[in-house]
Amino acid sequence: MFLIDEARIFVRSGKGGDGVVSLRREKFIPKGGPDGGDGGDGGSVILFADPHMDSLMPFHFAPHFRAEHGASGGGSSRHGRDGADKRVAVPVGTQIRDEETDEIVADLDEPGQEIVVARGGRGGFGNEHFKSATHQTPREATPGEPFVERTLHLELKLIADVGLVGLPNAGKSTMLSAVSKARPKVADYPFTTLIPQPGIAELPGERRLVIADIPGLIEGASEGAGLGHDFLKHVERTKVILHLLDLAPLDESDPVRNHEIIRGELHAFSPELAEKPELVVFNKVDLVDPDERDAVVRRTAHAIGVEVDDVVVVSGATGENVREMLERAWTLLRSADGNGSGSDAGWRA
Repeated sequence: MFLIDEARIFVRSGKGGDGVVSLRREKFIPKGGPDGGDGGDGGSVILFADPHMDSLMPFHFAPHFRAEHGASGGGSSRHGRDGADKRVAVPVGTQIRDEETDEIVADLDEPGQEIVVARGGRGGFGNEHFKSATHQTPREATPGEPFVERTLHLELKLIADVGLVGLPNAGKSTMLSAVSKARPKVADYPFTTLIPQPGIAELPGERRLVIADIPGLIEGASEGAGLGHDFLKHVERTKVILHLLDLAPLDESDPVRNHEIIRGELHAFSPELAEKPELVVFNKVDLVDPDERDAVVRRTAHAIGVEVDDVVVVSGATGENVREMLERAWTLLRSADGNGSGSDAGWRA
């Protein structure tokens, strides 16, 4: 799946219809009086969160959205027709920002949530509106209100139950392939994942976890290094963090130091993000000498300040303990949700 997570769109509401000046003229009624109708309201542009959309890609090919203008009023007290609204579906998790003011207009993070981004102009008043006992033949009418034009910046923040985080080559893509039908690119070099990749892990009892493989993080990402904020903004929306730690890095780096780097960047970007429930996963245990495995696990867990029983030792390549990891993640998610609803409000693949 190719995820386009930013787009620029142009919206324009409908102009209000003009009110009209009309005087009733009928046979045998020489002094009919005013009967000019009001103009119709212009249509509005409305953005709404559609759970069946998963990308902003369509907006790169069709970025213009216009509502209908209201029709002018008519004689015989005819009200002008209201212009039709323009409803635009966006993925759940879309943040809308006004490009001119940089103001956040809305954050559509719930299915069905909607926002009027360009309100239609109200219709003008016909001369019938102005008649009174002392002003029986008004000849004034008002024009409809003008349309509203805006340029909006859309940004999709991935919504998932679980976010896989770790340094490049920590094994996130392999893990996602092991637990779901997603097929992200897997290779033995850093940054094989350049965009978030969602996958659905099925558990017994018709449970499921929506898991996102987030692009690899490097030191300084909170300040924009590497994929920087493009990585961290997606982790913000996940409910549980699976922190994959490579026990046998090919670059011979220190797993303890690697853990510190990830935790430091999460804290630097957002203290709230750093406080999300986290499960530490020691990955690639199949590459560790079996005779040294227990000692390596105990030593690493102690060094990063967690109990051995609080980590899961797995191998995404062989599938060892992957089911246990998913069950532990489910338990954390239930605690975070408070109801164990899993992925009902998550990513829709």
